Amino acid sequence: MGAPAGHAHGPYTLYDLDALPEDGLRHELADGWLTELPGDLWHDHAAERLTEILRTAAHATGADVHVAGSPREVSTPAGIRRPDVFAVGRDVARTALERQSRTYYGPDLLLVAEVVTPRTGSEQVDRVRKVAEYAAAGIPHYWIVDLEPRPAVTMLELASPDPRYRTAGRTRAGEEIAVSAPFPIRFDPARLSEMD
Repeated sequence: MGAPAGHAHGPYTLYDLDALPEDGLRHELADGWLTELPGDLWHDHAAERLTEILRTAAHATGADVHVAGSPREVSTPAGIRRPDVFAVGRDVARTALERQSRTYYGPDLLLVAEVVTPRTGSEQVDRVRKVAEYAAAGIPHYWIVDLEPRPAVTMLELASPDPRYRTAGRTRAGEEIAVSAPFPIRFDPARLSEMD
């Protein structure tokens, strides 16, 4: 990753993040540092499948939510994150569209999901840093998606009044996720690696 002009060694700002070239790479800003998000076909495919699954579930149950993925941004206490998949209320999404805003704030989000890319620097960020950041931002549900050796989803939720996540469940391929919040969702994580 090339450093923005005038800031060869950081710390960086939101302006620097915005100034990065549109080259297909995704970056996040945390604690004044820009980091490139890894991605590969398997990761991207799983994120797209999860987006489709959640959209279908929201539509089927009449949930008043909007499900999307990158390049939308989430503001956290550390900076700007770009989650793989997230859900917000439809009115929040409509307001963001009308204001031409691409950034959502913690209390606006219902669910955030990250697909872990193993053996990369972002793995620890997804499993540790973002757990603390998303909880501090007040996002009620955080899902960590593992693809190896078979797809599995760890579901974390905020535990009131404690502002930290607790594990609400872990579902592996061959089992079924069945949750009622943030809206009714049912699916087998094996679907995340299936091809149409």
